[in-house]
Amino acid sequence: MSEAADKNTALIIDDEPQIRRLLRVTLEANGYSVVDAVNGNEGIVQAAQCRPDVIVLDLGLPDLDGVDVLKRIREWSHVPVVVLSVRDRENDKIAALDAGADDFVTKPFGSGELLARLRTARRRSQPQAAEAVFRAGKIEVDLSSRIVRKNGGEVKLTPTEYALLRLLVVHAGKVLTHRQLLTEAWGPNAVGQTQYLRVHIAHLREKLENDPGRPELILTESGVGYRLARTDET
Repeated sequence: MSEAADKNTALIIDDEPQIRRLLRVTLEANGYSVVDAVNGNEGIVQAAQCRPDVIVLDLGLPDLDGVDVLKRIREWSHVPVVVLSVRDRENDKIAALDAGADDFVTKPFGSGELLARLRTARRRSQPQAAEAVFRAGKIEVDLSSRIVRKNGGEVKLTPTEYALLRLLVVHAGKVLTHRQLLTEAWGPNAVGQTQYLRVHIAHLREKLENDPGRPELILTESGVGYRLARTDET
């Protein structure tokens, strides 16, 4: 098997030549084989043909909006997608995440941050053991037995608190929007009830964080949603 065949493939969908060059240099220096596309339609075709291990997607494409490209890809693929865009409004981030993006990085960006986000997105895409136990710092969540422990002692959660924590654990490292959490925990009719979410997140932090006022486990993505820190982030 050739060295190229051993590499993971990254697909870059971006219409800016200088960004594509920067990303190619950065990714190839970190072990990726790189394929790029200059517009949304070409990106969709490349995603189908080369079956990349990860996609870096711009939103401001000349032919299609990046969110529409993402929706098209999500019709048939669960490949990790990290959005890289100059758009920094909360609504743009929420739209991309709701459409299935694994993460959102705003331009201008640091190469180290982007590589870390790509690693996290790719780890999340790997199959997990059915009896997986999530650990972060002093917290342990056993999904098979529905038992949560802190410092070795069991933590009592309400059914709603556990449902929210389980969602965050299953998607550890990924930002979950308010809409996604509310829909999963309370149903589609609750999408506007963000106060419910804030209250229950506050209760979870009181039970799980060392300092609820400065959370290190359940992290806030301002105006967008929440993210559970992975083991290697705590």
